[in-house]
Amino acid sequence: MLDLKFIRENRELVKEGMKAKNQKIDIDELLMLDEDRRKLLGEVEALKADRNKANDQISTLMKEKKNAKEIIEKMKVVSQKISELDVKVGELDQKIEKITYIIPNIPDKSVPIGSPEANKIVKSWGENPKFNFKPKTHMEIAELLDIISFGIAAKITGSNFVLFMGQGARLERALINFMLDLHTKKHGYREMFPPFLVNRRSMIGTGQLPKLEEDMYRLKEEDLFLIPTAEVPVTNIHSGDILEEDKLPIRYTAYSACFRREAGSYGKETKGLIRVHQFDKVELVKFVKPETSFDELEALLADAEEVLQILKIPYRVKLLASGDMSFAAAKCYDIEIFAAGVNNYLEVSSCSCFTDFQARRANIRYRQKDTKKTAFVHTLNGSGVALPRLVVAILENYQNEDGTVNIPEALVSYMDGVKVIGRDCPKT
Repeated sequence: MLDLKFIRENRELVKEGMKAKNQKIDIDELLMLDEDRRKLLGEVEALKADRNKANDQISTLMKEKKNAKEIIEKMKVVSQKISELDVKVGELDQKIEKITYIIPNIPDKSVPIGSPEANKIVKSWGENPKFNFKPKTHMEIAELLDIISFGIAAKITGSNFVLFMGQGARLERALINFMLDLHTKKHGYREMFPPFLVNRRSMIGTGQLPKLEEDMYRLKEEDLFLIPTAEVPVTNIHSGDILEEDKLPIRYTAYSACFRREAGSYGKETKGLIRVHQFDKVELVKFVKPETSFDELEALLADAEEVLQILKIPYRVKLLASGDMSFAAAKCYDIEIFAAGVNNYLEVSSCSCFTDFQARRANIRYRQKDTKKTAFVHTLNGSGVALPRLVVAILENYQNEDGTVNIPEALVSYMDGVKVIGRDCPKT
């Protein structure tokens, strides 16, 4: 969340940030509530000072065995007034909190201002594959090779769920292991395996709640949520903690299944694996010092890009405009890979810097080595990367005319030496 003092001292900047993110939030109303609260607190403090002074007088009179009844009666009135004001302050606190929790992070000055049309392609890598035949879509390939079933998954659960089978399931597992090995052995992340259910406090900490509650799967009786991304449990590993400066940056990577209700839209852009309710993802999370956070974002982006470079999947990187960024992000890059069968670019990673926005919500601080004072860390996260669309690109870009699929060289060892997925490929 944004610091209330920061909002107070930067009213116009915050208003511009809300406009840039297409959010209609009455900042003036918030600051009026804040002003009323501070006035009431002033009254409470003055009354408490009077009460403390009177208590000393009462104590003195009683020691001197004099009558303190008049002062005691006056203080009863003062105490009642303090209680009434405390209730009013509490009511204002709730109103202020309700507003501050729905205020998004302010875009960094390097972010293009505008709608998704203002997104800027900042780099591209690799060449799109060319075929001397019409490439099949991943759905056609999956059916031909009997490695993915959308129909059986729909029977088991419902629409927009997926069943991986045989070498399809093995490919999914190979990709997860390959990415975790890369990020832990080469990029220096520590592997975590988090719960797939989190409490409300954790969802608030990373910014999914209260704004996006309708998009989440929730267990009502326990008030727990299926995670939309490993970002939520992994970031909250340090909720309420004070980290030591010399331990920063802290880098974690985690595999998780991810669950998102908003996937239920219809259209050709959502068919097959392109948009599903449950999917696998390897996540990257960082806790860093504020002065390094945007450099760390570039490094995070490079770590995610290397996954695709090793797999030889062509991609492009977009710097997202203010109106296309997530609620909590101050700056965000999207990585989009090219898939030949659908002849389109598909997002597989969003790499974001949240500045201290999440850290304030989750109360994650660090102790500065020289001053011993505490300050909020900056948090970052990115997909390293999401699997469904990566599988789409592998099936479609590595396909052969007969519908078989070559395995990227880097994955062969993770596939027990299998180099080509065919209809008669050994079962796993």
